[in-house]
Amino acid sequence: MSISILSHSHPVAHTASAPARSLQLVNTRSAVADNSAIRRISSQLLLDGGRELVIQHQGGEYHLRLTRNDKLILTK
Repeated sequence: MSISILSHSHPVAHTASAPARSLQLVNTRSAVADNSAIRRISSQLLLDGGRELVIQHQGGEYHLRLTRNDKLILTK
């Protein structure tokens, strides 16, 4: 499974020309694991050293930001 993300290295940098990257998600469930298990992915892997990423969902954009206090904020 792969998803496309746009990543910004600075929280105030918003450019339409930011390159789209493909993030390969690894299925960590074992063959005997329950199919109802919730998938988990680290924020460090998602942000890839940046402080913000844009998630495209049903035609809209959501911004996942890492604050100065290392909290995550998701806004539309």
